[in-house]
Amino acid sequence: MAADDVTTDPTVDVAAFETDGGRLVWRGDGETLVVEPWGTDAVRVRAVMTGDVLDTDWALLPPADVTATTEVEAPQPLPQGSTTTARLRVGRLTVVAEATSTLYESVGHTVHRCRLRFLDARGDVLLEEVPTGGSLQMRARDWRAHPGGDHALTAAFHARPDEKLYGMGQYQQHVLDLKGCTLELAHRNSQASVPFVLSSAGYGLLWHNPAVGRATFARNRTEWEAGHTRQLDYWLTVGDTPAEITAAYSDATGHAPPMPERGLGFWQCKLRYTDQEQLLEVVREHRRRGLPLDVVVADFFHWPRMGDFRFEEEFWPDPTAMVAELREHGVELMVSVWPQVALDSENSDRFAKENLLVRTDRGMAPHMAFEGPSRFLDMTNPRARAELWRLCRENYLAHGIRTFWLDEAEPEYGVYDFDNYRYHLGPVAQVGNVYPQLYAAAFDEGLRAAGETDVVNLVRCAWAGSQRHGALVWSGDISSTWTDLRRQLTAGIHMGVAGIPWFTTDIGGFHAGDSTDPAFHELLVRWFQFGAFCPVMRLHGDRLPHADVRAADGSRRLRTGAPNELWSYGEEVYDLLAPYVHLREAMRPYLREVMSLAHTEGQPVMRGLFHDFPDDSVCWDVDDQFLLGSDILVAPVLERGVTSRLVYLPEGAEWLDPRTGRSWSGGQEVELAAPLASVPVLARTTAHPELLEALRRRLPSHE
Repeated sequence: MAADDVTTDPTVDVAAFETDGGRLVWRGDGETLVVEPWGTDAVRVRAVMTGDVLDTDWALLPPADVTATTEVEAPQPLPQGSTTTARLRVGRLTVVAEATSTLYESVGHTVHRCRLRFLDARGDVLLEEVPTGGSLQMRARDWRAHPGGDHALTAAFHARPDEKLYGMGQYQQHVLDLKGCTLELAHRNSQASVPFVLSSAGYGLLWHNPAVGRATFARNRTEWEAGHTRQLDYWLTVGDTPAEITAAYSDATGHAPPMPERGLGFWQCKLRYTDQEQLLEVVREHRRRGLPLDVVVADFFHWPRMGDFRFEEEFWPDPTAMVAELREHGVELMVSVWPQVALDSENSDRFAKENLLVRTDRGMAPHMAFEGPSRFLDMTNPRARAELWRLCRENYLAHGIRTFWLDEAEPEYGVYDFDNYRYHLGPVAQVGNVYPQLYAAAFDEGLRAAGETDVVNLVRCAWAGSQRHGALVWSGDISSTWTDLRRQLTAGIHMGVAGIPWFTTDIGGFHAGDSTDPAFHELLVRWFQFGAFCPVMRLHGDRLPHADVRAADGSRRLRTGAPNELWSYGEEVYDLLAPYVHLREAMRPYLREVMSLAHTEGQPVMRGLFHDFPDDSVCWDVDDQFLLGSDILVAPVLERGVTSRLVYLPEGAEWLDPRTGRSWSGGQEVELAAPLASVPVLARTTAHPELLEALRRRLPSHE
């Protein structure tokens, strides 16, 4: 259709906005669009087709009162129709909404549309919805109805082609700048979709929608897709630095609680301690060797049947006495909980009768077959959350256990056919990504109701808001490879940007680490060095070779992996690992301070260099180093056989090698020695003297 075929209809009413308490409301062609202040420099944008916007509280908390102004300009006639422009100003953010009513002869009626632009305090456009493109007739908010009432939705924006993007949770890729990436908005084992993105242009955007979908950050446009949804919903803020943006995001979705003291030290774990005495003996050996230890873990299948949520008495005869002895050693016990129920569990029939399990829309009911067919508990159902916590309170908390390993939190369907499962809150395709957040909430709220104030639970997945429930997220069942080690570094940075400051990995990787292989020993040592500077330091893995486990009657139980303690790999390896446990303990005062800032100011614990040095353009691209807090620069060895590496020193600080006393000005690259015993670690010269002294005394020498 030619451009001159678009004509003005003189009978069309001028498109108009409603303003209500600082909100802008626009309606047209069946769509209702609402833009409202949601923080000091932030707005929430919602839209629905045929109806009013929904007050869903998936992750966002109620906003504090803020001062906002709205103004609507007089309508302007255009050759194609008419336009009305409104502006909503909240702090440093301005939203420009341009409403048009245009007669398109190709459809034979007037089309009503509203397009949004987001401006910073200087008036520069940060992000804007795509225009119609004239005869292209593009839709920035493209709704495609499904039978039954919801829609497929694509929200399309023009973004700056030179911006750099970070956050979005954890994807198994060694990619720092996400510009140019396409990401599945769905959870899988070792993938956590936390849909908050931070731009170097000065904004952050939360896709406040738990639907399975996709985010694409292309040079020509950014697109957010939801396969099934009831409304468009996103939150946007502006800031002059990454620290300001992440602080605003934490205010909007909740701050992590104070990290309990047990989260600052070393955590020991393996797949799996088969019985009570074996676990206790590991802790006793730690004490005999003078090795600091905060937490030890009883992994999965300590239960009779999955879904029983209790210890199997033959292997764990006296949990109360076990916990008491551990506390005498200053060690806490963490137990694994899986949110799934084997068909032969003592709870299976009752849970099914009470509608506490995930529903399968097609085919047979089981969702997974590991160690027998099982179904997942529906964590979006408040009755299911209450019943799970009741069983864990009676069978674990009653013994003094207050730290839980919330495994399978995605949940991990045997086949990720997201459109085949249904929750209490709706189809998984529509609401599925909120599952791990509500799983963490069940234990957080249960523990606090029981009087516990120091909450930290290990969770294998997260969504926006998980951090406020004491979720320590680990990166899932990754493999024992150098490639996977590199991926965990960028994953930790992105999780911090996405508002999840408590992050950890399975040191050494989970799958296929052969305890007898010297090549694996090298990887383990380098991973251990990296883990010492992660927010939480935790050793875990399914080590080879496996060993069978039998009950007294000869019946089979789940296998156990090879030993995975520091001394399990021989004295030479032990001598390389043990110093880093002592180093971790020496850093406890500094870690406590950094964790406090995560709680009070919403700052990441593990950070990309750009977070503290946004004015140094090089820092936005450094993908093999990170900061622990603001004062420690870590440059792990991420390749086999490497004994030295280049380290970039951010401009704007002086950097000290605490072991030698040598210092360098920032803004340059230096080569540092990195023999197998040592990892390059520098500190700001302005760091607290106690931290510098701890690093000087405890960092293994690289000379």
